Amino acid sequence: MAKRGEVLVAIVNQTADLKIAREQHWYHIPVEQVEKLKQRGRWSPEWLAFYQTKIFGDEAYSIRYFARIHRISQVSRHELFPHEENNKKSRKKYFKLELLALEQLPQPIFSRRLRRIVFIPYVQDKKLIAVENLS
Repeated sequence: MAKRGEVLVAIVNQTADLKIAREQHWYHIPVEQVEKLKQRGRWSPEWLAFYQTKIFGDEAYSIRYFARIHRISQVSRHELFPHEENNKKSRKKYFKLELLALEQLPQPIFSRRLRRIVFIPYVQDKKLIAVENLS
């Protein structure tokens, strides 16, 4: 049986974040969010699923894409976005989740309750099929 926290569902509210995941194969999570997950014993992700918010129009309020996590490292925002102006925000720390290629679910998983949650740890069971229980 899979252990708790193997699938992390990220709430994506910017098209640029999904584009980076698709094209550059990484996603970032603020260190403070990860610390909260660690305190609850929910930080051992092997997979990352993407819950798309209203900004995605017809694809909103659903999980359509997921990827296996290849490596996790701690980096500064400046390392992630070197083109941004160097300021106080650029020193903020993140976990960089390096991903294998994004895969698309055969059927999207829609949210029945349009809740706003930042990160949802979930147990994997046959490639995200169990994530349907979140909605």
